[in-house]
Amino acid sequence: MSRVRISLIEQGFFVIVNSSKPIIMKSLNNKIFIGVAVIVVGGLILFTGGKEPLETKGTVDSEINEKIYFKEAVGKKAPDFELESIDGKTVTLRDYLGKNIVLFFNEGSMCYPACWDQIAGLGNDSRFDTESIAAFSIVTDPKSQWLDIVSKSTNLAKSKIIFDTSRSVSKAYDVLYLDSPMHPGVFPGHTYFIIDTEGIIRFTLDDPNMAIANDKLITEIEKLK
Repeated sequence: MSRVRISLIEQGFFVIVNSSKPIIMKSLNNKIFIGVAVIVVGGLILFTGGKEPLETKGTVDSEINEKIYFKEAVGKKAPDFELESIDGKTVTLRDYLGKNIVLFFNEGSMCYPACWDQIAGLGNDSRFDTESIAAFSIVTDPKSQWLDIVSKSTNLAKSKIIFDTSRSVSKAYDVLYLDSPMHPGVFPGHTYFIIDTEGIIRFTLDDPNMAIANDKLITEIEKLK
């Protein structure tokens, strides 16, 4: 975790910047200053989860011009996107025209075990890896984090994980402020889309219960035949 440097400036005001140097404090009114500093530093740690800032470089993740409203999504054309997958390939939605596509937006690595189980459930279910169906789990975490997770959790090895590190796709699909996210506006929650062979959204599900929804998804896909 990066350390934080707190520097005093005129009349006791201070600024906080990222630094690899130790915390530096000067006495002004020690009790007040230290109390404020503890609150601010604690808030920073809470906000970042004690982790390094999210990595966004090195992934395909462009701005999306097309946007939808979740509640009105069914029947609309799915916004196209290009995102990098965990195997280093670029996943472009339009390349999958002719297949029924499941997109699962989720909270990613922080959401253990629920999201991990849902991602693994899609990846290990052969019904979602056929000539006519493909399923992708979309996370906002850095790719490096999931490479480490998958290397230690073999049940995730078959999962098609793609990286929306800038949250541009999550915004385009309007999944950041639904009922299921634990951190509204920051991370998606547990949200599914079924996109038909012509690129039209035919089913949506936002699930605050965080349940594995494979059977329900297959039932909805079968209705499209």
